[in-house]
Amino acid sequence: MVASRRRTPEATPLTISVDRSDPGVPVIRIGGDLAFATATPLRTEVDRLLAGAPRTLVLDFRDLIFIDSTGLSVIVHAWRHGQQSGTAIQLWETPRFLATILDMTGVAGLLTRPQPDGRSDRPVPGSSALA
Repeated sequence: MVASRRRTPEATPLTISVDRSDPGVPVIRIGGDLAFATATPLRTEVDRLLAGAPRTLVLDFRDLIFIDSTGLSVIVHAWRHGQQSGTAIQLWETPRFLATILDMTGVAGLLTRPQPDGRSDRPVPGSSALA
């Protein structure tokens, strides 16, 4: 019997770095696996940055390797809190697999809804930025 070597989630640690060079638009760069076992630090950082009510919070996924439903829930959580505080959430450099997941789950449509003040930041899904 040959045991299969399947890739297990959380095999690549989550990496997070924050660029605060523009205080009104902090950028969180996310890499590795965003999954159940790794999502808490990102959610904590999102909450911390949204507490300052920036005009836009950017989640840069250029180094993302894997995401599960818990990781997806962090994106929805950021959007929900952004709506409450008037902060636009933008996704940059979404890998194709993430763009597909966002589209299939309806989260892409959620992210393109206008802010309560009527403004909308709407790059198209699959582009280098998704808001």
